Amino acid sequence: MTDVLGELARVHGVSTVYTTDRGQRVTVSPDTLVAVLAACGVDAATDASARTALQTHRERTAARLLPPCVVVRGGVVPRLDLPPNATVEVELEEGGTAALSGSLPVGRHTLHVNTPGRSECAPLLAVPARLPVPAERHWGFLVQLYSVLSRRSWGMGDLGDLAELASWSGRALGADFVQLGPLHAAVPGPLPDPSPYRPSSRRYLDPLHLRVEAILEYAYLRGEGRRTAERCVVQAGILNEGMLRGDLLIDRETVRSLKHEALRAVHQVPLSPGRAAAFAHFVAREGQDLTDFATWCALAGVHGRAWRSWPAALRDPRSPAVARARRELAPEVDYHRWLAWVTDGQLAAA
Repeated sequence: MTDVLGELARVHGVSTVYTTDRGQRVTVSPDTLVAVLAACGVDAATDASARTALQTHRERTAARLLPPCVVVRGGVVPRLDLPPNATVEVELEEGGTAALSGSLPVGRHTLHVNTPGRSECAPLLAVPARLPVPAERHWGFLVQLYSVLSRRSWGMGDLGDLAELASWSGRALGADFVQLGPLHAAVPGPLPDPSPYRPSSRRYLDPLHLRVEAILEYAYLRGEGRRTAERCVVQAGILNEGMLRGDLLIDRETVRSLKHEALRAVHQVPLSPGRAAAFAHFVAREGQDLTDFATWCALAGVHGRAWRSWPAALRDPRSPAVARARRELAPEVDYHRWLAWVTDGQLAAA
């Protein structure tokens, strides 16, 4: 790594070293830094372009009227080095404007500075000097959801169990919260590592946590789909009984296999007009990120979990090959978008 590339990364907030969970200090490779900077809109592909980008950043920083962010802490307004002819105005988070003073309401506002022929704005954070201490202590449960089993579980705790725990502990015991371990989506396919701290996405949830019978369309299963789901329920019940007796350990692979078999049957049930509209709204709200995630899941189902081993044309999410694969795998992409939707809904209900 050149000094220029390292400095360019640092000024853009990109770490050049990190420490693993085993305490090993790792230097980030130049190729990774170049790729991350490119994602930030910074060209560092060559030493010359990195030097140009660094010089441009320094010039822009020196020429700015405002820092990237201004903080008013406890009513103390920081000193801003502004031209004498500058006018300053605060656009309040809740609407309206105010002067830059110590009486600003707590919130995320926007600071506007204008000079003849030039204007700039920056986030302005008005924060208290110290967060207030609660009048009394509060308590709750800290749980790993997979361990919160009930008679209705499928061999490990699910979002239905979470809803029950939250309702029971809050109403019967007076608990104030339930704190959870990570519920993020794992990499599709067999799990090489059961740790929830190695997710494939920090944005979308693992459908492994779904309560299958709580999905509205489950009640409308018919024919072979109904028989498939009921068979999975029976097998999951046997597994769950072994867990509750203490005879077995949690078998994530079996639970995942049974749930996906049943979920694929439920996915075939047509959505009612209202449910279809809700699903479409979720897809639109999540935008391209959800489609990219669902496409990646579908491709991983075909080419395996290690995307670096995929055909080269499929490693770029914006390539024509990926667009073509998305069309060819449209039912599978839709399935993974649907999984994200029903999982999001069950967590919201809990």
